[in-house]
Amino acid sequence: MTPSDASGGASTGASAGRWSSLDRPPLNAVALQRALVVPGGLWTSVEVVDSTGSTNSDLAARAAELPEGAVLVAEQQTAGRGRLDRSWVAPSRSGMFFSVLLKPGPDVPQERWGWLTLLAGVATATGLSRAAGVDTALKWPNDLLVTVDGDERKTGGILAERVGDGVVVGIGINVTLTEDELPVPTAGSLMLAKAAVTDRDPLLRSVLRSLEQWYERWRAAGGDPAASGLQETYAAGCATLGRHVRAELPGGRILTGTAEAVDTDGRLVVRTADEAHEAVGAGDVIHLRSIH
Repeated sequence: MTPSDASGGASTGASAGRWSSLDRPPLNAVALQRALVVPGGLWTSVEVVDSTGSTNSDLAARAAELPEGAVLVAEQQTAGRGRLDRSWVAPSRSGMFFSVLLKPGPDVPQERWGWLTLLAGVATATGLSRAAGVDTALKWPNDLLVTVDGDERKTGGILAERVGDGVVVGIGINVTLTEDELPVPTAGSLMLAKAAVTDRDPLLRSVLRSLEQWYERWRAAGGDPAASGLQETYAAGCATLGRHVRAELPGGRILTGTAEAVDTDGRLVVRTADEAHEAVGAGDVIHLRSIH
């Protein structure tokens, strides 16, 4: 399926068996389809499967035959993928693991399709704020952060992959993972962040509706991140900006400095110690202790 790395998911194991009960009820596929697939709307189908390797891989394999707006949701993934081929696994029904098929078409230049990862982050954070009552911050380029006992923790991530004439966007969010199910201390979940709602049905509906709203706004603006308001909104919710960071770049180069902006290409602009500015388009970014 989706997102970042194992620090955002939990490994399967004996503890997962405790939750094969009403503590983690299944998603209501019929109700989700009825609520989201409406005339004139973006979403054209919502399919829920019990288990699969990766929703991103599954949807990508069928992308040529499916219309835009297909949604694939898995109660559990056994080979979920994130950026840099990292794994993402979690107990069944413990989170939201889904992928969507988007086909921006000729209205949006392909050089702007890279914004879909950041757009999905804004939409997911907005949807979770509305439905779960929990603040979700964005870590460039694809992580979702929540605050647990005063600590910033990763609760989800996003993976966008180009497929033919479209893009498959995978989103994964830890919802009810407990402390003893998390593989590392830096992981989190909506429940641990004291979310007001952990029922996955309304959470998924809210995130998908928010994604539809942001996508349509962005597409109507020809993918222009400034005209659509996406660039400004992403910057406002991005926890990386203003932080001292270390960027681990392709090829092994390390860049350290202060993250100052996200440019019109969606790249992170870092100011180094010698006052130079460098735009980072790919790589791992680590938040360091504040230098202020």
